Amino acid sequence: IQSFFNSSRSNQTLFSALNEEKVVLFLHLLGIDTNGHAHRPNSREYKENIKKVDEGVKEIASMIDNFYGNDGKTAFVLTSDHGMTDWGSHGAGHPSETLTPLIVWGAGVNYPQKVTSQFFEDNFLKEWKLENLKRLDVNQADIAPLMASLIGVPFPLNSVGTLPLEYLNNSAHFKAESMFTNAVQILEQFKVKMSHKKETTLSFLFTPFKPLSDSEQINFLKKARLYIQQQKYDEAVSLCKTLINLALEGLSYYHTYDRLFLGLSIAVSFVGWTAYVILVIIKTHTNLTKTIQANKESTVLFYSFAFVGMIIAFFLLIQTCPWTYYVYCLLPVPVWYAVVRELPLIQDLAANLLSLRIGQSMGFLLVCALGIEILVFSFFYRSTLTIGLLVFAGWPAITQLWVQAKTTALIWTLLCVLLAIFPLMPVVGREPNIPLVIATGLLTLLISCFSLMSLCNSKNKYRNNEDLKVHFYQMLSVALSTYVVSSTHDSLKNKQGLPVLNQIISWMTLVSSSVLPLLSPTFLFQRLFSILLSLMSIYLLLSTGYEALFPLVLSGLMFVWISMEQEALQHYGLSLKPKLAVFNFSYATDITQFRQLHLDDVRRAFFFVFFIVTAFFGTGNIASVNSFDPASVYCFLTVFSPFMMGGLLVLKVVIPFVLVSCAFEAVQVTTQLSSKSLFLIVLVLSDIMALHFFFLVKDYGSWLDIGTSISHYVLVMSLTIFMMLMNGLAQLLTTQRLELPRRTKHH
Repeated sequence: IQSFFNSSRSNQTLFSALNEEKVVLFLHLLGIDTNGHAHRPNSREYKENIKKVDEGVKEIASMIDNFYGNDGKTAFVLTSDHGMTDWGSHGAGHPSETLTPLIVWGAGVNYPQKVTSQFFEDNFLKEWKLENLKRLDVNQADIAPLMASLIGVPFPLNSVGTLPLEYLNNSAHFKAESMFTNAVQILEQFKVKMSHKKETTLSFLFTPFKPLSDSEQINFLKKARLYIQQQKYDEAVSLCKTLINLALEGLSYYHTYDRLFLGLSIAVSFVGWTAYVILVIIKTHTNLTKTIQANKESTVLFYSFAFVGMIIAFFLLIQTCPWTYYVYCLLPVPVWYAVVRELPLIQDLAANLLSLRIGQSMGFLLVCALGIEILVFSFFYRSTLTIGLLVFAGWPAITQLWVQAKTTALIWTLLCVLLAIFPLMPVVGREPNIPLVIATGLLTLLISCFSLMSLCNSKNKYRNNEDLKVHFYQMLSVALSTYVVSSTHDSLKNKQGLPVLNQIISWMTLVSSSVLPLLSPTFLFQRLFSILLSLMSIYLLLSTGYEALFPLVLSGLMFVWISMEQEALQHYGLSLKPKLAVFNFSYATDITQFRQLHLDDVRRAFFFVFFIVTAFFGTGNIASVNSFDPASVYCFLTVFSPFMMGGLLVLKVVIPFVLVSCAFEAVQVTTQLSSKSLFLIVLVLSDIMALHFFFLVKDYGSWLDIGTSISHYVLVMSLTIFMMLMNGLAQLLTTQRLELPRRTKHH
């Protein structure tokens, strides 16, 4: 800034530009923000930074005054775009994030007013020892008109702020006139929005915003003008404020004018699409319905639907609607045509369902609805997952499965209860706990030692030394990760930075872990355990607390789930039980005869979706980016790099998904199910959930509230695509094998 002002003395263009009227100098002091994210607001570094910026502000203010020869024509506004939580994040709706300072001084600004008492819910005035000065709170949008008024330029065209009059040191007449201008400016936005809506809506369908009809607008403006002429300035100001509030309400009204109509249109599409997918599942993957002859009257049906489509298109055309409206409104037509075409199938299905006991089918539907509601609730309240997992724990008892496999059922129940603890814990990243991460690393090593011993003891004729080497390398990798986490955090604690050796080991672990599982044998449990060890070594490096235990418990439950599904198959007499110990993934892909779907497969698909959601929300939630702790990537990098950090965070989120997907791949091949039929069931589940979230999308509140509601919807919508990608990855990880060149033995 110093050099900027100095250079203006030799640069005539810059000098004359700086000496014009109505100049805005905009300064963005970013250091505090970066510092708060890195060191948290209660740290020594942050407080020193604040002190430095404070001195800097003082220096800059005197620099500007000196440049203009202390002419007293400069107004200063100091504010901030957001606050921060104690753990260094922002974006949610907590007061520590949404309250920001606003300090205004200089030309045209009122002096602080003394008061004896004032009430605010927070303790800032007390902490800052400013209790005897009047505090004037405004909305952030109000700062734009305040700046415009101070330098004497028109209010910004699309500003929705109200001029905070208490800040201005000016006559009552000036304030009343300014307020009147502010009201006219916001009313103008309202009028533009209204005329735009009126033009694109048929006159008999248009419902105007009643409180601000044309006559009401004229009435308001006349009254306000009269008050100003009669010098009743306070009345004029309060009337203008009422008008501003009404205009803002009207703006919102016209902005969301078509919401109900479009929302219903999308809902109808959703319901039709879900019905169609259910029909496809029943038609192609089950033996519920008899083979039905093709329908003859399809031409009449086709033309009637085409006619409906044309009417809708014509209706939108005369209203000159945007092209997106055509997509929303025309989509239900082909979707419902596809459903209605299957009418004979629906009739046959209805007859079949009626022949069943009503109680049974109602019970089944009720359980389905309850399951989906639990999934929807878990997006908002993680503890709902705990309830779901406790119900899962009782599943063997409810279905009498425990009778035929007591040990497996007992371990299943135990692991469900263990996993149910995680959603009750606070979101990851608030409180680091490195000893727990180290303990998890050691526990993983202990488990892999047992696994190694059982592998050596088993009379497995397929075992060879190369496989043991791979297993050993993976154990070494886990041990190294544990060491790196421990030494990195010690080093950072002592302010010595990230040791280069640790950084190299971390990146090498990341690369090698994606290859090592492909070197292990493709026997079911060996390959899955190998995948777990590889992912654990990466996950440990990205962990800062209790979440390190999460993939371990989750994959334990996944191993038992594979065995439990075998028991379920036998229980329902669907197929013979393959020997899991010698089951090989690489031969499983050759299975050509997939069996038809059974009602129990709906439960299988539901378990999968539930475990995927648990993998996502088990240790945090979608807001975990908001509560994202940079400390979790310190083993890889300590320089602030948003994209690299974001990438590593996504990797951390994806690891539990990969574990669940690999287990589901195992369940699929061992129960002889085609992945297509299961994905169709998942599609139905995710569509029903998406319809819930569609109606829960918000457009008000904090970034976090709005962002979360949208991302929930997007997440569920992309669930099927995401699961297909995960399934592809799982197939690659489970079936592919890289052969190392073997040394030939010479005799």
